[in-house]
Amino acid sequence: MLRVNALAKAYGEMSVFEQVSFELARGEFVVLMGESGVGKSTLLNCIAGLDEADRGEIVLDGQPVHSLDADARARLRREHLGFVFQAFHVLPHLSVADNVALPLLLLGRPDAARVQQLLERVGLGGLAARMPAQLSGGQLQRVALARALVHSPALILADEPTGNLDPANALRMLDLLAEQVRLEGAACLLATHAEAATQRADRVIRLTSCGIVTVPAGA
Repeated sequence: MLRVNALAKAYGEMSVFEQVSFELARGEFVVLMGESGVGKSTLLNCIAGLDEADRGEIVLDGQPVHSLDADARARLRREHLGFVFQAFHVLPHLSVADNVALPLLLLGRPDAARVQQLLERVGLGGLAARMPAQLSGGQLQRVALARALVHSPALILADEPTGNLDPANALRMLDLLAEQVRLEGAACLLATHAEAATQRADRVIRLTSCGIVTVPAGA
């Protein structure tokens, strides 16, 4: 599903990471860990085509993200990708239900029942008509998660998706991600500091400035 090869990224003279290589298969739930500031969010953005790496290759479902133009990257994200942003990126002028429905509408396949199903699964079934300004940070994070999953994407990229949640809801959302991966044959790369996520992962990798290190089981 995903192959990253010798990826490097810098901002001016400051190197963020280099020689980042790994693969992600369908049905695999991989947790990405690393120190703050090492570039986990930047790596996810490069994979999604929201940012450009300086060197290396990113191949998503057979398509070379690194060599696509902006329009082709947007189509790839729309059709194959679900992204849970750390900062939510919920649209303030749309209701909860309309925010979650957005990926389906962009694909031309509206499905109110699917939207409601995802809202129920994230514990927001009764809040479909509310506006984002009426929600807490934890609720906004769950809206962002539901939106990322509603169109059954082949690849899920999640950037600290439980950072604003209490422990019980955090575990619930991790279980939902793991379920989506296994039932729908998706692949998930989840960047986090939360040790609880590693207990649900098939594999844990650690990002360093010099590449990817596989974390031994139980470490």
